[in-house]
Amino acid sequence: MSEFFSARYAGLIPYTPGEQPKDMKYIKLNTNESPFPPSPAVERAVAAESGRLQLYSDPENRTLRERLARRFSVSPEEVVVTNGSDEVLNFAFMAFADESRPLRFPDITYGFYPVFANLHGIPYTEVPLREDFSIAPEDYTGVRETVVIANPNAPTGLSLSLVEIERIVASNPENVVIVDEAYVDFGAESAIPLTKKYKNLLVTGTFSKSRSMAGARLGFGIGNKALIADLNTLRYSTNPYNVNRMTEMAGVAALEEDEYYMSNCRTIVENREWTTKRLQELGFSVLSSRANFVFAACPRIGGKELYLSLKERGVLVRHFDKDRIREYNRITVGTREQMEVLIRNIEEILKERSL
Repeated sequence: MSEFFSARYAGLIPYTPGEQPKDMKYIKLNTNESPFPPSPAVERAVAAESGRLQLYSDPENRTLRERLARRFSVSPEEVVVTNGSDEVLNFAFMAFADESRPLRFPDITYGFYPVFANLHGIPYTEVPLREDFSIAPEDYTGVRETVVIANPNAPTGLSLSLVEIERIVASNPENVVIVDEAYVDFGAESAIPLTKKYKNLLVTGTFSKSRSMAGARLGFGIGNKALIADLNTLRYSTNPYNVNRMTEMAGVAALEEDEYYMSNCRTIVENREWTTKRLQELGFSVLSSRANFVFAACPRIGGKELYLSLKERGVLVRHFDKDRIREYNRITVGTREQMEVLIRNIEEILKERSL
């Protein structure tokens, strides 16, 4: 930290992204990326738009917002487009929480939530998950705080039902409820239909996971027109050209080939179930994931030891050194071939450890 760094941020602990080592070729099962490439139409859209980079992107993102509105049966005015879903979450924290409206989110969830809260000086409560790592809806009903829930949650992969989400939203009419649906396409119920019924619900989504565009950085928010207008006030006050031309057209092309991506999601779900079964056969405890990853622990080996042993063998998984979950690892679901390599390496590690 330099002598010029503002004292306002001196105590800020930044978010730690999943590691991206370059010392050898790895099978990357640590950052929840899709194992499948974007569709050919996306590649063509990016190539075509690259010849127009001398021009600013459309600050209103009209074409993409119209396609998103059509896909989710809302109006374009109920959609905001952002540089990854992290940006819409950042704007939402700024817009809908402050000292008089503190935040409430689980103690084990997406690690950016406390970072954003601390960045903006927003008080927050981290609510412990149940013993089985599920979210207790009653912990968020009638709390008169701005609620943030990842559904499915990360890193557990567990999800709430739409009925449970609605109970939370309906019980907090004076505060916004933010539902982060980064992983919803892998088996959970989307709360987007509820935005027609509740003016205090904001749903965020991303193209990073189910639509194979993690490197493009494209996210969106859907909610009441007034909520979206609030977010646009902050967007235009920060960076009105937040989504570049190539990324916007890539997003448009991806939405036009929805079946390609939903087919990939179905394949990932099949691979998730296969991996869960194989891990359980090896003695692992595996949570019932509705995301593109599994969260697993084995009594025969510590979480960090397994993570390091796999890394030595060229397989990356995500380990979190936090009390309640340090015996677990989050494992992204890749292709069947990648998951077979994972299982084979785990079998060898457990065998060597028992000798």
